[in-house]
Amino acid sequence: MNEPTAESRKLSRGFGWLALLGTLLVIAGIIGLIYTGVATLTSMLLFGWLLLVGGLVGLLHAIESRGTSYFWLGVVVAALNIAAGVVVIKHPEGTAEALTMFAALLFLTGGVFRLVGSVVVRGPQMGWTLLQGAFGLLLGLLVLFDWPDSSLYVLGCFFSLALLFDGLGLIAIGIGGRRIVSMVSERLDETVPTADEPITAPEDEQK
Repeated sequence: MNEPTAESRKLSRGFGWLALLGTLLVIAGIIGLIYTGVATLTSMLLFGWLLLVGGLVGLLHAIESRGTSYFWLGVVVAALNIAAGVVVIKHPEGTAEALTMFAALLFLTGGVFRLVGSVVVRGPQMGWTLLQGAFGLLLGLLVLFDWPDSSLYVLGCFFSLALLFDGLGLIAIGIGGRRIVSMVSERLDETVPTADEPITAPEDEQK
C-alpha cells in the first residue's frame, strides 16, 4: 500500500521541478525583454558555442567512422560547424546583423506569399491568411528599415519570448501534473481498504 504513495510523491516532485524550471525560464525571458541587447549577444554566443561543440562532436564521430563512405562528409560538415562557431563567437554583433537581415527577408517573402496565395486561392480561411500575410510583411519592413540598429533587439526579443512561452508551458505542465497526481492519490486512498477495515468478498461468492 506504500508503493503507490511513494510513486505519487516521486511524480509530484518531478512535476514540481518542471514548474520550478519553467519559473526560471519565465524570469529569464522577462529579463531578456527588458535588456534585449544583452539577450541578443547572449543568444549569439550560445548559438556559436552550440555550433562549435556540435562540430567537435561530429568530428570525433567522423574519426571513429574512418574508412567508411561517411568519413569525408562528416569531416566537411564538422569543419563547417567549427568554423561557423568560431566566427559567431568572435563576431556576435556581425552575426546578429546578418541573422536579422535574414529574418527580415523571411518575414517579407512569407508575407508576400501568404497575401498572394490567399487572393489567388480564396479559401475559407482567406481573411485569416490575409491578416497573417499583412502582419509578416509589416514586420519584415519594420525590421528591414531599421537595420542594422534592429539587430540589437530583434533576435534578443525573439529569444526572450521563446524562453517566456516555454517557461509558461512548463509551469502549466508542472502544476497540472501535480494536480492529476494528487487526484489519483486521493482516489487510491479511498478505494484501498485500511488495516482496520475487513475485506469482504462479493455477494455472489458469499452465496
